[in-house]
Amino acid sequence: MSLLGKIKSTMGLLKEVDLNQLVAINKKIDLKEAMSALGELDERQLKGMMKMLTTKAKKGQHQLPPIDGDFYNLDLKLTPEQRDIQLQVRNFMEDEVRPLVNDHWNRAEFPMEISSKFAKLNITGIPYEGYGCPNLPFLMEGIIAQEIARVDVSISTFFGVHSGLAMGSIYLCGSEEQKQEWLPKMQKLEKIGAFGLTEPNVGSAVSQGMETTCKFDGENWILNGQKKWIGNATFADVIIIWARDEESHKVKGFIVRKENPGFKAEKMEDKMALRIVQNALITLIDCVIPESDRLQKADSFRDTAKVLKMTRAGVAWQAVGCARGAYENALKYTKKREQFGRPIASYQLVQNHLVEMLSNLTAMQTMVFRLSEMQDQGILTDEHASLAKVYCSMRTRDIVSRAREVLGGNGILLEHDVARFVADAEAIYSYEGTKEINTLIVGRAITGYSAFVN
Repeated sequence: MSLLGKIKSTMGLLKEVDLNQLVAINKKIDLKEAMSALGELDERQLKGMMKMLTTKAKKGQHQLPPIDGDFYNLDLKLTPEQRDIQLQVRNFMEDEVRPLVNDHWNRAEFPMEISSKFAKLNITGIPYEGYGCPNLPFLMEGIIAQEIARVDVSISTFFGVHSGLAMGSIYLCGSEEQKQEWLPKMQKLEKIGAFGLTEPNVGSAVSQGMETTCKFDGENWILNGQKKWIGNATFADVIIIWARDEESHKVKGFIVRKENPGFKAEKMEDKMALRIVQNALITLIDCVIPESDRLQKADSFRDTAKVLKMTRAGVAWQAVGCARGAYENALKYTKKREQFGRPIASYQLVQNHLVEMLSNLTAMQTMVFRLSEMQDQGILTDEHASLAKVYCSMRTRDIVSRAREVLGGNGILLEHDVARFVADAEAIYSYEGTKEINTLIVGRAITGYSAFVN
């Protein structure tokens, strides 16, 4: 715009401005500083501010409190740096991911374009030391899992499989050469990982009944078998495959590259939950893996269990994120939805549902917060993680059910998001150890008797 144009535009604005109001405002705030701050806002933020400033409350209506599922202000326990990371992830999920998820969930497709954007957050491999990883507390891994799942559980699963299970297997069980080869690239999401443990005929009993086999021919390892429900596997660059040695009968881990001959990944269709996650049925037929791609520190299922123990707390956090997303969306809906001339949030029965949801959510949040503190202190046990997984996955089921209920018929529509959380909660309830298996782990710890089938 020319100088003359700017002058004309400014004169026009001055005609519209009440100078007395401008002087009065300047007495309360620094207008120069305010204008500078407004100039740094993006279009979405400006529209949000204008909506807040111009929305008039209905006659007799008081100012409504903000929608925030952190009722006990646990975010105050975070350092300023940790809180900044949390908010960066939240803004990313709100701005970049939320607009995509319902469409991709409906079509059962993964938004591949978000990987490069995720990389810029520098949150992959949060608790690992070296290899470009942030080396932050496990607490932050949990906070991030919650923030991602708060918008979409599928994206949280993608991230947990890659950053937790796949990278974690290499970090805990790989040689230094293997770590150097894979972890820096995976940290930057230049290479995507998957984790192959569960099989078509065995899930909970995979430690004893694993059917996928490996055999050393003197130079290479030959893998045969199938893996099922393997997230990310249709597009992953590297898949961690666990197999039982035909000779020693011990479980070993392998870094399988997508281009390995004998490796095939087929997308699983017709899921009712986690539809964005690209789960695959993996078939291994005489798949040749060099000794250099065998995880050098994985010699038994105990080593596999170390990876699962490290990541199980993250699944409990994921359940919290799912529950929080359902609660916050339901609360938002009840404040806007009117029946009989009043917002339904003003009715007693609806408030009862909301408080029940918040009670469970707050209990879950405090539990997983303490769980991650124990993990950072090095005192986390299998039973600690299992108890959190059991409790949080059960309570999440209850929360999403109540969220759907307060939305009435609209609760089954994707446009209100709650339906997606209802479906995805069912997957959380089953994976990373079913409710029954985790219950028996805790039961064994508190009674001293194992109730597992021998």
